[in-house]
Amino acid sequence: MLRKSLKFVGYLLLIAFIVVTLSFSSKESRNVTCRNIQVEFRKNELIKISESEITRLVRAADDQLIGRELRQINADFIEKEVEKHQAILKAEVYKVIAKDSTSYKGILGVRIRHREPAVRIMSSAGNYYLDKEGEQIPVSSSYTANVLVATGYFSEQFAKEKLLPFILFIEDNPFWKAQVEQVHVERDGNLLLTPLVGDHLIELGTLDNYPEKLRNMKAFYEQVMVRNNWDKYQTISVKYKNQVIAKKR
Repeated sequence: MLRKSLKFVGYLLLIAFIVVTLSFSSKESRNVTCRNIQVEFRKNELIKISESEITRLVRAADDQLIGRELRQINADFIEKEVEKHQAILKAEVYKVIAKDSTSYKGILGVRIRHREPAVRIMSSAGNYYLDKEGEQIPVSSSYTANVLVATGYFSEQFAKEKLLPFILFIEDNPFWKAQVEQVHVERDGNLLLTPLVGDHLIELGTLDNYPEKLRNMKAFYEQVMVRNNWDKYQTISVKYKNQVIAKKR
């Protein structure tokens, strides 16, 4: 019985110590000011703006940030301002209080998730990336992305509504993702595909029935091209229904 009572008293003393310590720490850290901005993002993202550029965006949202008390910093507002950058999908701003041997210091953490480009557009209407949702990402000298390239004569609307679904179809197909390097749209709306393997062009025609056209093209690869004929043809056309027309050099 005595042992249980001593144990209970010990618990009460421990709880009291924790409450007093937290109260003391809360008072000490209440007026902590921001001394630093810490940026983090995944290093394997296809595109990423520099830490210095992200820091510039944060400080542009609040030019009195350094030296301001953490509790006075509007993290939600900074997040919205940073997310206005077209390369950024999501920004998360959080506050950290760190204690060294003598005092507390405030750190503003900024966690960034960049948009993921699906295709590089180099058309008569503009030069930019498109992500899977059809949002534009500006081209920058500070980053490049190894994605499929689409060139030629087409509008932003065509790129988003017609070309992007075709690009995503290719990206979702392991064979065509490994084979197609570039898509070119001619003035009449017909598409030319440049493959990675073989010295030929694929005449796809319009985007009508492109799954069927690509199936026919793959069958031609498997039945004809596999016999060491990769450099024998100049163009291979699948623009006409249920036809594969190969033009020799």
